[in-house]
Amino acid sequence: MFRMSAITLRLFVLLILLISSIFGAIYLFSVPLIKNNVFKLELNSNRQVLNVVYDLASSISFNSDTYINRTLSHHEHRLKSIVELTENYIESAVVNGRAKGRSEEEIWEDIFFSLRHFKFGFEGYVWITDYNAKILAHPSPLFNDTDLSLYIDVDGERVIPKLVDLALKENEGFYKYKWNRLNETQIIDKYSFVKNMAQWGFVIGAGVYIDDLQKEIAAQKEKAVNDIADVLKDINIANNGYLYVFDSQGNMLFHPNANINGINFKTQLNPVTGNPIYKDLMAMADTGEELYYKWDRPDDPGRYNYEKLSLTRHLSGFDWYISSSVYFDDLMFSSIQLSQRIVAIGVVGLFVGALLAFLFAKWITSPIRKLSLTAQKINKGDLMAKTGIKRNDELGVLAESFDYMVSRLRDNITTLNLRVAERTQGLSESNQQLLGAVQRLELTQSELRAAEARQRLILNALPAQVAYLDSDLHFVFANREYLEIFNETKDSIVGKPISSVVNAEMYAAISPHIERALQGERVIYEYPLIDKGQPILTRRTVLPFYDDNKKVVGLLTLSIDITKERETENRLAEASKMKTVGQLSGGLAHDFNNLLTIILGNLLELQLEDKFPQKWNYHLIPAIRATRRGANLTRRLLAFSRRQPLSPSYIEPKSLIHDVIELISAPLPDNIVLLTQVIDHCPAIYVDSALMEDALVNLMLNSADAMSKGGRLTLAVNKVNGATLSTHYSFDESISPGQYVLFTIQDSGTGFTPEALVKACEPFYTTKLSGAGSGLGLSMVFGFVKQSKGYMRVANNDDIGACVEILLPATDGTNNSSPCILPTTKRLSKESKDALVLLIEDNQDVRSVVRQQLVGLGYAVIEASTADEAMNLLNMGLPSLVGVVSDGVMPGSATCYDVNVLIQKEYPKAFFILMTGYSDKLVNIEYDGIFLQKPFDSNALFNAIEVNFINNSGHNND
Repeated sequence: MFRMSAITLRLFVLLILLISSIFGAIYLFSVPLIKNNVFKLELNSNRQVLNVVYDLASSISFNSDTYINRTLSHHEHRLKSIVELTENYIESAVVNGRAKGRSEEEIWEDIFFSLRHFKFGFEGYVWITDYNAKILAHPSPLFNDTDLSLYIDVDGERVIPKLVDLALKENEGFYKYKWNRLNETQIIDKYSFVKNMAQWGFVIGAGVYIDDLQKEIAAQKEKAVNDIADVLKDINIANNGYLYVFDSQGNMLFHPNANINGINFKTQLNPVTGNPIYKDLMAMADTGEELYYKWDRPDDPGRYNYEKLSLTRHLSGFDWYISSSVYFDDLMFSSIQLSQRIVAIGVVGLFVGALLAFLFAKWITSPIRKLSLTAQKINKGDLMAKTGIKRNDELGVLAESFDYMVSRLRDNITTLNLRVAERTQGLSESNQQLLGAVQRLELTQSELRAAEARQRLILNALPAQVAYLDSDLHFVFANREYLEIFNETKDSIVGKPISSVVNAEMYAAISPHIERALQGERVIYEYPLIDKGQPILTRRTVLPFYDDNKKVVGLLTLSIDITKERETENRLAEASKMKTVGQLSGGLAHDFNNLLTIILGNLLELQLEDKFPQKWNYHLIPAIRATRRGANLTRRLLAFSRRQPLSPSYIEPKSLIHDVIELISAPLPDNIVLLTQVIDHCPAIYVDSALMEDALVNLMLNSADAMSKGGRLTLAVNKVNGATLSTHYSFDESISPGQYVLFTIQDSGTGFTPEALVKACEPFYTTKLSGAGSGLGLSMVFGFVKQSKGYMRVANNDDIGACVEILLPATDGTNNSSPCILPTTKRLSKESKDALVLLIEDNQDVRSVVRQQLVGLGYAVIEASTADEAMNLLNMGLPSLVGVVSDGVMPGSATCYDVNVLIQKEYPKAFFILMTGYSDKLVNIEYDGIFLQKPFDSNALFNAIEVNFINNSGHNND
């Protein structure tokens, strides 16, 4: 019969208690709450049924003159009930979602999704908005998840902000406003009940269209009288609930029970209060509270012991009382059934958990039991016993060490027995005298062997090279790591001088350190070694060992592999250097761009002079061309220094590679074979598409240049895990965990030299002939990759050629940011009179050049040297203002972004163009308007204005 070990039993019991506690806690905290919420839902359903029937009956009492108002009152109750039902649903969904351990984001996403598809009546729906007038739930895709703070109706009213303000002020109420039907554009009157849900920070509304009320007048009057009786007969509430109608005289006008229908039940008493039941019902009418009483059941007539709840509504037009009647047990049935299912699931889960706990406990304690049984056998004298445990963990190491100790003990005992047997005959008399001494000696030897075995086991387990030498520098001991690094065994190394174990070069290098240690000094130094074919760097510590007379009688040497530590230090130093170079390059590019703007603008202006001699073009055109080359150089410096403004978007790698192949195919020589490998379902990346194309084309052209005699060029795209990749490859810095897209460019060319591998990404470093390259290609790619939160690796292939890898974060391809809606404007002709442009630039020379370009385009120009000065001018009023051209960074408290916000608010038809030479602020702040890169000419300025007009005309804020 199976017998469980004590340790297994204890661990199993502990796990069972833990699992039981978890299930018990889940049951205690969730089941009562779920039962209560389900009971509330059933009770609320009872109320809704009664309200619907009451609304139907109310339609009979309306006359032609007052029908619209009464129908409106009916819909007010209905809309209020819908909002209350929505509130109850949200409360229940939040509680249930939290009980299931779901995140708040998932809970609210499901709630808003369900409410978007909830409808009632004829095109009735529920909508939700936050306090900033952003729609959180709406069935129309036009309004759902949309900011309607600026939405204006035909009367010029901001509808949603107004409703939100009324709800915040009055908490709830009915309001009339203008809105269009779903899938229609006509604006009509609408009447809604709006309630502030302060506990969740938003407003819920439900409404009805006024013309729908008017359409209901004729149809409801004709149909309601004939249908009410049939409706009441067919309505069931819960399992045995029903509706009935009586008047103030106690006459039962309608009841599904034929024995009660049509009788006067004034004499029927409420067993709970002792009052006539019809008076208790009348007293509770329209209070919103249910009457609690006891009644009999159809299957048990005459016994008034069953609890019931009735909700009563008074129909004043006919003096009718419409009541719902439902048994308390029926309301509790769903919650009890749900709790029983939860308990059943918990019991099954507890059983499965117990089974898994038993298997886990048995698995984890089985090796310990084997060790215990083996120890018992050895204790009884069976020295051939072994554990038989083969595991790759600490228990496996313990079992292996245990078996090794037993084997050594058995060998030593056997050897000792043989020696004693050989001398037994000649020393039989001495044996009697020395028996006590021998026993003590055996005990001492056993203890020494055990101590030696423990010491060797510990030293062999250390991840370091440990050895002990005597004062003559002969080895006394070396651990496993030390033996492996110098290809020795524990027996062969003992007694050898250190000069015969290490090579002559190493001995010459470490001799001074050993001599210092022999003088009593603690010495630490570093020395490179070859371990398993790979070079490593070790930090070696030599400690002097003293005798009782404080004399050095030996040396203890301890060596630790610090290769990875040193590589990390080198990478950090390189990253710091590149950052410093980038900051210097970016600063130079900023000032240089301003200078180039002044030079290029004045040169172009000089070229356009009517009296300009054509022969001067021989000198002027090279100067303009050199200025443009300088501008291109600054753009590359900005790319390296990670200060260039980016326009990132979500890009599918397969589409990106297709575009790159189309760009690169023409310039590639015929003797180069281009191969592409893109995995299926590759995730998207969020980068500047144009700069990403430039980076890949740049790298591929560099690879082509390295294959002057032709070869193979491969572009591969793969999805990788950052945690796995960081353990196999050395990128420019440590990789953060997450999913990435890896772009690999490989060629079969000459590869990188050792110097190029170190300096490839540094600015102005090039291996090409003088004048053939600027030395900014790879540095520009590196800067773009780092600015895009990626990583880069430059290496040589194992066989031939070079390899450059770019690692970029993978995304789900969904852009959650809302596009900026710019105001609609009409294009301003260059010939328009009084077309005024505000020019903001702190550099007077740059301002003079840009002013001249704007005047050349036909605009009048007003200047400001700071954003503060510009905002003062705008606040004073510039009626003929058509646009603003502003520098990115200027002195003062206000910024160019403050000016842009003021322009959109006060001058919605004016364009806004941002000039930039470089700035950290421009890089780090999202701005989706028009950038104009310095330096530029009048054509670039005109094109920027053109683009601004096109973008503005593509939006409509109706």
